[in-house]
Amino acid sequence: MTTLLPPSALPLSKVEQALVDLARKTIDSTTDAGPGEDGIHTMGAAVRAADGRMFTGVNLYHFTGGPCAELVALGAARAAGATELTHIVAVGNHARGVKNPCGRDRQILADHYPNIRVVMTSPGGPVSILASDLLPLGYDYNAEQL
Repeated sequence: MTTLLPPSALPLSKVEQALVDLARKTIDSTTDAGPGEDGIHTMGAAVRAADGRMFTGVNLYHFTGGPCAELVALGAARAAGATELTHIVAVGNHARGVKNPCGRDRQILADHYPNIRVVMTSPGGPVSILASDLLPLGYDYNAEQL
């Protein structure tokens, strides 16, 4: 099976690798689950602002759909006054590595941050992709508003 990457896919830059490292350190220091265990906090995320500041978040698992780590990191960035965001990544606890955003996160990123670069997995290793390329033929929330 061949996975086709969009034209915006690029190998990770040093800035993006630093963001991966920050997300990994965040979840490794805050996870509440041992290896192979379920927990409430098992994913970490980091987001980078255009001015170079980086913000982190962890998920809050709940069976009703608690917030993903990416959404918590986006909220932390906004709470600190960061309005222009350039990169985002999520990683799993216990060295599970980069994790691709779920469908809800993809929709939110495409709607609110279409130009943010999202670090994702690919057959050749991690890459960054524009959020606008995450949902080909996806629902356009903004176009549906009055």
